[in-house]
Amino acid sequence: MRIPFRIVDVFTDRPLAGNQLCVVPDAPAGMEASLMQALAREIGFSETTFVSEAAGDRYAMRIFTPGSEMPFAGHPTLGTVFVLASESRITSPATQVVPAGEFRVEANVEAGRARLLVEGVELGPELHDDDRIARSIGLDAGDVDGSLRPRTVSTGNAHLIVALRDADAVVRSAPDNTTLVPLLRELDAGGIYLFAWTGKAEVKARMFAPDIGVMEDPATGSAAGQLGGYLGDAGAADGHLLIRQGTEVERPSELHLEILPGGQVWVEGGVAVVGRGTFELPD
Repeated sequence: MRIPFRIVDVFTDRPLAGNQLCVVPDAPAGMEASLMQALAREIGFSETTFVSEAAGDRYAMRIFTPGSEMPFAGHPTLGTVFVLASESRITSPATQVVPAGEFRVEANVEAGRARLLVEGVELGPELHDDDRIARSIGLDAGDVDGSLRPRTVSTGNAHLIVALRDADAVVRSAPDNTTLVPLLRELDAGGIYLFAWTGKAEVKARMFAPDIGVMEDPATGSAAGQLGGYLGDAGAADGHLLIRQGTEVERPSELHLEILPGGQVWVEGGVAVVGRGTFELPD
């Protein structure tokens, strides 16, 4: 059995930066989830996508990390719509169908960019155990920014979003899995997303998701959209926001947000095609 795939880098304007993604643009009919999971583990990127249908302005896909299936994720969304549009498998704008629902997506092939509209951001209750949260990322309670309370935010998948006092705290953070994993499971969150302001409309961020096989994600589109909704709800940001992520894993990434009234957030970034190949498996 031969299964073609593409490799792209997302949230970057050049190859070999941003977040890596493997796209299977034409998954065989009846492909088992166990095989999708095995191929995602074989590639070892943060996510691998498997497109089951693509025609006109709609497509359907599934997303796998090395450890589990995701109902929705951001950089796989941008990378997949870009691949499908660049190969004329779909038109843009398009609707992406994933287990979490339907999402509006767009690809500008000539400009090397794609974007995703995030809607229906669900905000969890504010959390006040700064000591436990700080210990889970190797910091002290004083490193947590008291002006913006930690809380889970979901758009089909959930992250615990934590504002830190400065970029240095983001750099110093390191997951303590004995504390972090139970905390995330208790909150039903896939990962913890840390950020700190570095300018009026710019933040530095990191994301750890050890329970789904992603020790550190270079660029997290879903969490970026959730951050936009979180900041918009708090009245802390509107208009455009630049997120820098991935430096600590040598995959510098830039995620561009447009925060709209009513909780809508556009998440945009560059996409660079790196290569293609074929999985060759026994029938």
